Amino acid sequence: MARLQRALHMIGILGGTFDPIHYGHLRPAQEVMDALALDEVRFIPAAQPPHRPLPVASAAQRLAMVRLGCEEFPGFTVDDRELARSGPSYTVDTLESLRAEVGQRPLCLLLGTDAFSDIEHWHQWQQLPELAHLIIMQRPGSDMVTPPAWAQPRFCRDELELARASAGRILFQPVAPQNISGTRLRAQLARGEPVPQWLPHSVAEFIHAHRLYMT
Repeated sequence: MARLQRALHMIGILGGTFDPIHYGHLRPAQEVMDALALDEVRFIPAAQPPHRPLPVASAAQRLAMVRLGCEEFPGFTVDDRELARSGPSYTVDTLESLRAEVGQRPLCLLLGTDAFSDIEHWHQWQQLPELAHLIIMQRPGSDMVTPPAWAQPRFCRDELELARASAGRILFQPVAPQNISGTRLRAQLARGEPVPQWLPHSVAEFIHAHRLYMT
């Protein structure tokens, strides 16, 4: 019980364009939340993602869809700070603002393996482990990431090690495969094909009502 109580103070952070949000975002985040006993997972939509094309849906529409999608998952919250901030949505700026608010409370930045492999191309990437733990969501059977030398001393095994520090650890967390991609999802929506298995019903209704992604 003491172990669980210590871990419950941790906050998970998941950023992205969420264009639209789908179960490929939501279900792995829930798995990580349950496995590490996170107190919450904050979804932070990006305004101007520096490493990706501009989103199709507007910022307001993406924020609305994230709020709808998170309603299905207890413990998920939505943070709009990147949409309220001008300029590119750099993760380091977001973590710095969060750190100023939460003090020494542990922050856990959730990343896919592709994002982690590319992290050295991110803006001021060296500061990221100083601001948050890095949780790498690893799908069974996916290509294993070869950790760079700087990451190896930071590896840890469980939520106990994460809860003992506010930042600085790296943990690979297995998650179930989700055969969903935003590109494929938008393509099917553009063709008018139903995708009920990929989206929360409320998000699908919002997309239909606003005729998003449809040619």
